[in-house]
Amino acid sequence: MMNVLAFVGLPLLLLLIPIIAFLIKIYSGKSINNPKYPPVLGTVFHQLLYFNRLYDHQTEAARKHSTFRLLAPGQSQIYTTDLQNIEHVLKTNFDKYAKGECNQDVFRDLFGTGIFAVDGDKWRQQRKVASFEFSTRVLRDFSCTVFRRNAIKLVRKVEEYSQANQVFDMQDLLMRSSLESIFKVGFGVDLNCIEGEGQGSSKEKSIMFMKAFDDSNELTYWRYVDPFWTLKRYFNIGSEASLRKNIKIIHDFVDKLITARRKQLDSDVKSEKEDILSRFIRESKKDPETMTDEYLRDIILNFVLAGKDSSANTLSWFFYMLCKNPLVREKLDREIEEVFGNLKEKASSSVEDCIASITDEVLQKMFYLHATLTETLRLYPAVPIDGRVAETDDVLPDGFKVKKGDGVYYMSYAMGRMPYIWGDDAEEFRPERWLKDGIFTPESPFKFTAFHAGPRICLGKDFAYRQMKIVSIALLHFFRFKLSDDSKKVTYKIMFTLHISGGLHLTAVSRRN
Repeated sequence: MMNVLAFVGLPLLLLLIPIIAFLIKIYSGKSINNPKYPPVLGTVFHQLLYFNRLYDHQTEAARKHSTFRLLAPGQSQIYTTDLQNIEHVLKTNFDKYAKGECNQDVFRDLFGTGIFAVDGDKWRQQRKVASFEFSTRVLRDFSCTVFRRNAIKLVRKVEEYSQANQVFDMQDLLMRSSLESIFKVGFGVDLNCIEGEGQGSSKEKSIMFMKAFDDSNELTYWRYVDPFWTLKRYFNIGSEASLRKNIKIIHDFVDKLITARRKQLDSDVKSEKEDILSRFIRESKKDPETMTDEYLRDIILNFVLAGKDSSANTLSWFFYMLCKNPLVREKLDREIEEVFGNLKEKASSSVEDCIASITDEVLQKMFYLHATLTETLRLYPAVPIDGRVAETDDVLPDGFKVKKGDGVYYMSYAMGRMPYIWGDDAEEFRPERWLKDGIFTPESPFKFTAFHAGPRICLGKDFAYRQMKIVSIALLHFFRFKLSDDSKKVTYKIMFTLHISGGLHLTAVSRRN
């Protein structure tokens, strides 16, 4: 009998030892009951219990505690909606906070050493080149030409759905359009993926890339709540096997793109390419040991994340909110008619000529459109949560202590719903909150954090707004949209960026009828 117990007990003991060690690592040295540190609301692994509604759970927690902690195997993860804390981390004490090794371990496989994943010299180098490029008139004009061209494609595609009285996924269509735009502006490549699934090898590969990129985004985020992800990666099983497969598709696609662009530039050295990749390749010749093809690939993937997801996600939520708020849609229709002109006035114009007339002057006058897009971002930020890791011990402005290695995260999704930030109507979709005497009036970037803030504030903010305005004017000018099922609950998918789960299924009615 004792032998049987020993036989059963030994494996159980061997199993319990690492579990106990893991729990000790989570709970020890965290000053749990010390009021000088933020209150503890659980561990990072408790997030599994409400993972599918994670950002709403964080919102509920933030209503009770503007700053709180979740315990992790390393240090604590601090979450805050306090505006002074956010400015302290992102600007005032910028040099004392970094991406952190823990975060970099999570997303290094997908984003490598790109601008969103690194600190120090690599970040400064990429920021310097990108900052210069985004400030040039050439890139601005080139990008607007690309945005208009893809807006024409969108109108043509939606027209097909409208004539067939067919339900379509607006989010998928916008994702394809944004992907085309970022690849043309960023890398000088025509993907031609708006028209449909496609059978041609080029179109097929671009659709595969987009799916692999979105799946990798989701699978990478899952690592934050999966305590066994490093083990699964080592054995190449489960979610980590899927992630590795998707990353290979992504890397193969981008590597071929870089090789082709290098050959084009080498064969035509006098050619002035307008895309960002060409300029980074020229920069790489000054320091070939550092700026390898792998480094360029990482840069590209970071720009894809910023350029595709931010605009497409925001526009998806924008059209959803217009369907749910018809009075806002009517005000937008009036502004478009007043500034851009109505269909009767443009009856003799082709779609191409009509969209070509969406000039900078038109965009600058669209204050209500700008406010509506911004209100969408307030409630549905492209990146719902972001933050930094403390390089040294610190004290936040709200008085709570931070230990070296603690993560400090600001919750943009929750912030948009906080009455103590936006007033009692914080959860209402009200674009008018951004207007003063009819003119758009911005808020502090530490209050409206959709484009980050401080030295790392998004360089592509103005580009994103231009793209979103051109696309929204074009589509709203030609169509009226309706949810295919108004009773269906629309919610988000848990990723680094705020996708609509399951897509946004609409019907479109032509306004030319």
